[in-house]
Amino acid sequence: MKTHIRKLTLFMASTSLLFIAANNYKDNKGLKDYYKKYFPIGVAVRPADFSSGESNLIINEFNSVTPENAMKMGPIHPREDRYYWRDADTIVNFAIRNKLKVRGHTLCWHAQTPNWLFTDSAGNNVSKEILLQRLESHINTVVSRYKGKIYAWDVVNEAIADGPEYLRKSKWTEITGEEFIEKAFEYAHAADPDAVLFYNDYNTEIPAKRDKIYKLLKGLKEKGIPVHGVGLQAHWSVSTPTRQELEKSIEMFSSLGLQIQFTELDISVYSGRQGGQLIQGQQQQQQKAEFTAEMEQQQLEKYKMVFDVFRKYKKNITGVTFWNVSDKYTWLDGRGRKNYPLLFDQELKPKKAYWEVVKF
Repeated sequence: MKTHIRKLTLFMASTSLLFIAANNYKDNKGLKDYYKKYFPIGVAVRPADFSSGESNLIINEFNSVTPENAMKMGPIHPREDRYYWRDADTIVNFAIRNKLKVRGHTLCWHAQTPNWLFTDSAGNNVSKEILLQRLESHINTVVSRYKGKIYAWDVVNEAIADGPEYLRKSKWTEITGEEFIEKAFEYAHAADPDAVLFYNDYNTEIPAKRDKIYKLLKGLKEKGIPVHGVGLQAHWSVSTPTRQELEKSIEMFSSLGLQIQFTELDISVYSGRQGGQLIQGQQQQQQKAEFTAEMEQQQLEKYKMVFDVFRKYKKNITGVTFWNVSDKYTWLDGRGRKNYPLLFDQELKPKKAYWEVVKF
């Protein structure tokens, strides 16, 4: 009888703790509230997120949204004479209804860009003048449509090479050299003088690439080009970056007088650099991978470290955005194995790492 009572007591205590935890989360603040005195907390979204359980999670936890794909040039401007506004409008309207800020992503990129932009009717490269005219028309049309609704834009995305070259080889550089970068910022500023304009890139903690990005931004600033901030994508893992690498990047780019935003944050449970892995076409068959206790602990420690750094540099950082809502769907899934890179699990519940991020 005593054993039975003891087991019953332990069960009731355990149940009580679970009940308290559930109610604490239900009534508790979201990420945006914990970081109210620090910086906005955003998330990359798709229209599909608004017709499922993710919708309430977005509203409760975040105060900024970024379209994951809907505003990239290919999806929003598939043909020269056609714009596809529905998905982008859906995201912006959701944000307005729920008093969320919006970051526009992205106006100029080497990927997810339609071929018509670079070629004439015969399939040959257009001249630099024609390409820049098309870029100007695209940026003016998109930015003007959302003027006053989108507070910041990733204007140019990933223009710096990963290897020894300075600029990434692309149709943009092949036809215009470096000029497309300067012009993109000028066109965006003309379309919305109040928008905050960012250069956005990944692996910004690797010294060689960081130095090239610094060189680019310093040159733009010296020429009076209207670039206001740098987006550090933050596609990280349990092994990268180190605290020293991260702090060095913040200090270097802040020295240029630029805003710092971490624009695409996720922390993979697999070691190695995760940035730059573009997923195209249908997703591969995912390998079944368990989210182990070791993965959970390593990820928790990395999230704890990076947010400790973010809080330390709160005067320099004007936004942190997670890339996708929860582990239920993330862009990394397409690499053929299930990643668990976010603070919410596949059932949209906060993971242990979540509580470390808000415990300060």
